[in-house]
Amino acid sequence: MTRSILLAATALTLAAAPALSAQTGEGGATSAVTETALAMETVNAAAFGGEAADEADISPVVLKAQVLMDRAHMSPGVIDGRHGENTSKAVERFQKAKGLEATGKLDAATWAALTEGGKDDVLREYALSEEDVSGPFHEVPEDDYRAMAEMDALTYERVSEALAERFHMDEDLLLELNPEAEFAAGETIIVADAGANLETGKVARIEADKAMGAVRAYDSSGTLLAAYPATIGSSDTPSPSGEMKVTAIAPAPTYTYNPEVNFDAGPDEILILPAGPNGPVGGTWIDLEKDTYGIHGTADPAKVDKEFSHGCVRLTNWDAAELAGLVVDGETMVTFVDSPEG
Repeated sequence: MTRSILLAATALTLAAAPALSAQTGEGGATSAVTETALAMETVNAAAFGGEAADEADISPVVLKAQVLMDRAHMSPGVIDGRHGENTSKAVERFQKAKGLEATGKLDAATWAALTEGGKDDVLREYALSEEDVSGPFHEVPEDDYRAMAEMDALTYERVSEALAERFHMDEDLLLELNPEAEFAAGETIIVADAGANLETGKVARIEADKAMGAVRAYDSSGTLLAAYPATIGSSDTPSPSGEMKVTAIAPAPTYTYNPEVNFDAGPDEILILPAGPNGPVGGTWIDLEKDTYGIHGTADPAKVDKEFSHGCVRLTNWDAAELAGLVVDGETMVTFVDSPEG
């Protein structure tokens, strides 16, 4: 969706080095990679030194940790390089999974577990193809359901938005890493080397933790397979309680708005909104046996667990897609809990 994009350099703990103009490499390919304080080499070589991260600043150490947690399926939500609440929760979940003291803060033991075995670089270069930049891209009218219903698809609005979601990144971070990029075919840009979707194991049980703002996915033996930050209802439109079954999985779902059943979004008529990542339920819908409730994606991943939902469970589009690939309709159970995990 349309959002404020950070076009000026973000304040960093390191002073930014002068940017270099884009250069043409072999075969005429254009490199949009420039030298900044957030250089790929700086982030890839980052090591924990005991320093506390400031949430206002982009930290190479935090950025590296976020990518490594994403690969471990302890999702920090959007990878943005800032040690915010969702990153703290991801650190805590990772610590619990590894049998470490669960503080939610990066420490030497957590860093050693994250980087065990000499993990691959967390940032890499990516060459943009014609398919990457061809769209279609269209502005999606925010919160105007009637206008949305008239569109063919609720697409991404920009190349940079689509790329940020593909690599699990905050769009502002993508722009910060590539200040000279025009996001055209043939360019080489820097992206997060995020984790591939978990493809082994099946989710037998999901906990939707209202107090923690988290979804945890377990296999039949009780092993935690993945965990995600989540927006779970609100005081005005709370999520249900108790246990219910997953009944269907819908990639690229349309959305039916009914003012007599759903929340009041303004229109007094039933509307069918087309599919697309910028729709009200994002790119994935996991249907639950209680009518109108489900687990789904979102048009604004940076706001997961920061804004309320209308009773459903909201994840980033990429986390919802991963979870949908692991659940079994008619078998996976979802339990809504009101207290933090033990």
